[in-house]
Amino acid sequence: RIMQCPICRSDSKVLDTRWIEEENSIRRRRECTVCNKRFTTYEKIEDKPLVVVKKSGRRELFDGSKILKGLAKACEKRPIGIEQLQRMVVEIEKELKNQYAEVPVNVIGETIMRRLMEVDEVAYVRFASVYKEFDDVETFIREIEVMKERK
Repeated sequence: RIMQCPICRSDSKVLDTRWIEEENSIRRRRECTVCNKRFTTYEKIEDKPLVVVKKSGRRELFDGSKILKGLAKACEKRPIGIEQLQRMVVEIEKELKNQYAEVPVNVIGETIMRRLMEVDEVAYVRFASVYKEFDDVETFIREIEVMKERK
């Protein structure tokens, strides 16, 4: 069915179509064939939400801002821009949505650590120390040894 003009309810024609990657949608600029009014429509892929399964078994919707906060804290005073961290969050969410409808929280943590190891070793160790709840220096040393072996 052709999109109708919101003013006169006549048919419209598409003037311009653009893919908006950040929003995973298509923007269409349209013009009414009768009154010549121009308007914009958006088509968005219906996206099923990603559900996070906490250690307690409780479920909540995935919230990328929580990951961004954790990454920003781990990358404090490191040469990593906020744009790079935002891209990382989007990539992590896409990766998880491709594999899970409900993702265990530990899988999210492991995914973040894998990505951080590729970007910045110091940020990786900072994140790992909180995520894995390091309680002594020996745990830090063991994690650094594991990191060296992976390289």
